Amino acid sequence: MNTPLTPQIKRPGGRSAQVQTVVRKALEELIAQEGRDKVTVPAVAERAGVSASSIYRRWGDVNGLLGETATQRLDPSRPLPETGDLKGELAAWARELITHLNKAGNTSLLKAAAALAGSEDTNCLKNRRAEATVLVNRAQARGDAAPSVQQVLDHMMAPIIYRLIFGSGVQPGLADQLADELFVLANPNGSA
Repeated sequence: MNTPLTPQIKRPGGRSAQVQTVVRKALEELIAQEGRDKVTVPAVAERAGVSASSIYRRWGDVNGLLGETATQRLDPSRPLPETGDLKGELAAWARELITHLNKAGNTSLLKAAAALAGSEDTNCLKNRRAEATVLVNRAQARGDAAPSVQQVLDHMMAPIIYRLIFGSGVQPGLADQLADELFVLANPNGSA
């Protein structure tokens, strides 16, 4: 008797999701209490009540865990602002990022992930580039003048991230200022 093979379906919210949640929470708590320098895989594992091998298997090392934790809360598959006006969409997108990264623990995670970033693009940068690409492509499809994706990253995202890492925080109003400045730079003849 031949029994057809049925494809395995991943269970949403199964054991793996539970482990990821407790590990991320343990990481965030340790960074808040001890600072990034004291965070190790064994310390996170002990606090989370899981084996260190579970963390190594999923994230490779503490750097991988930090990078993923820093970016996983800002879901790259979430809906992006869509108003029909690129400047407004970019400002709303940047405000969302500022609000997210200003939340307790997120700035610490961002700083830790930035300190550990190597020569490869981080998931944070890859996700922001993908989002900027969607926003710029949508504007171009409408026939709107639009800055390049790189201009968006350089003149909107970079100042926000820089100020969060090296400064004392960022106010959401900066998003509108950066969007205005970007459109002046991208359209020097005033055709925004």
